[in-house]
Amino acid sequence: MFGTSIHWTTFFYLLIDTVIVLYSLYVSLKKTHSSLKRFIYLGFSFIAYNITGGFLPVDNFPGPIIIQYIITYSIAIFLCLYIIHYLYKEYDIAVLKYGLTLRKVILTTSSGFILLFISPYFFSGSLNISRYLFAIPISLFAFIFLLIFYRSVSKLSNSNTFILRRNKLSMISLACIALLPIFTIIGDYQWITFTSMNIAFYAITIIEIDRYLYFLKNNTRMFEIFALKKKQRDDFVKRKIIYEDLTRREIEISLSILSELNYKNIAKELFIAESTVSKHASNIFKKTGVKNRSEFLKRFLNKQK
Repeated sequence: MFGTSIHWTTFFYLLIDTVIVLYSLYVSLKKTHSSLKRFIYLGFSFIAYNITGGFLPVDNFPGPIIIQYIITYSIAIFLCLYIIHYLYKEYDIAVLKYGLTLRKVILTTSSGFILLFISPYFFSGSLNISRYLFAIPISLFAFIFLLIFYRSVSKLSNSNTFILRRNKLSMISLACIALLPIFTIIGDYQWITFTSMNIAFYAITIIEIDRYLYFLKNNTRMFEIFALKKKQRDDFVKRKIIYEDLTRREIEISLSILSELNYKNIAKELFIAESTVSKHASNIFKKTGVKNRSEFLKRFLNKQK
């Protein structure tokens, strides 16, 4: 397409991703405090992935062809790692089972790329050998990670449909990036590889839209809290005490507290540690000007009834 190696499907995904990112930027700029920054970074990463993976390699690129593959593979790896980072933050994950911290995942993947792809190429001069040496063990690692993540966030007893939808969409996103090494082994079929990867982005996009609709649905329950926060900003601005907006996670936990769930049940519902819930709750109480959970419920729950 356009005299380059880019497939029409890749170009189509590039256009869709650009529209999504531009709209997210527009929404973000309209708000004083935006929670879309991480999503926008993710969108730009997908745009970079579609451009480099779609247009490279080209014949007139300066230097050896391996440089172009290092660029495209590096951006693809960065994108996969950023998706994992995104989901770690989404679920407040510090350490998964078997000590799978985000740092260890990044180090394992990055060192694997250097040792199993770049180094073998310089010794063998074969792109196919390097591709197989890297893709096979990384694919195995990706599916093991996928299984561990699935076991960590999937609990059928959870009755919160919003959380259940988020879990399914998160698993779709991770499954798509786990398939990337396999598609790399199969060959350079852009319509397969880029369709799978962009589905990962659209799954996360749906998570963000679903979250917005969930908050909108519970808007009346949060109105008094935000109204008080605005009043606090107005009252205390002379003393330079400014309360920040609640984060998305804090809003979720606020809604759970207003549903009169205890911290243990909130932790189960959101698939996070009880200590994490307690930490977020402390921040919520501080930002809304109350001392504890009881005072929070007394102030806001009664106004909802």
